[in-house]
Amino acid sequence: MPKVAVFNVSGSQVGDIELNDTVFGIEPNVHVLHSAVLLQQAAERRGTHKTKGRSEVRGGGRKPWKQKGTGRARQGSIRAPQWVGGGTVFGPTPRSYSFKLPKKVRRLAIRSALSSKVIDNEIIVLDQLALNAPKTKEFAGYLNNLKVARKALIVTANYEDNVAKSARNIPGVKIVAADGINVLDVMLYDKLIITKEAVEKVQEVLA
Repeated sequence: MPKVAVFNVSGSQVGDIELNDTVFGIEPNVHVLHSAVLLQQAAERRGTHKTKGRSEVRGGGRKPWKQKGTGRARQGSIRAPQWVGGGTVFGPTPRSYSFKLPKKVRRLAIRSALSSKVIDNEIIVLDQLALNAPKTKEFAGYLNNLKVARKALIVTANYEDNVAKSARNIPGVKIVAADGINVLDVMLYDKLIITKEAVEKVQEVLA
């Protein structure tokens, strides 16, 4: 089992924790990770793009000139695609980009993402994280103590309102509860900061 250090908010090591092999100690599956990231990004697309075809463009009901005898090419409508102001050929229409992945594949993806953080030594386990009131300056001090200078995803066991409010004004920091952890966030942020209680909840679900 992979063993990582446990820190307090002052940046001091207060112990170690053994992580579950099946959640934090597998060989990351790059293909599955890519598919899971695409799944989330596709689901976020609005898909409201739209162009008008020749049947939807205003005007063009009358034939512009007779079929024969003018010396010009025959035309049926001034709203045909080759005319300026005409309809668009094969233009986009509203659609959903979402697709599905099997449950086992999604679980493998989040395990792969978490394991990659352990392999890259980009995971920090905290003994606890709580604030009595929203204090951005105090929370920024915690990050400095932990020597976190890049984008960080912070995972708590449950949604902590004071923690979330303290972190929302700090660029590059995101707070999620253990039940909201996802592949895109884990891969997008450089550091994964997770509390011991959150580790237990994640392992309970994914092991």
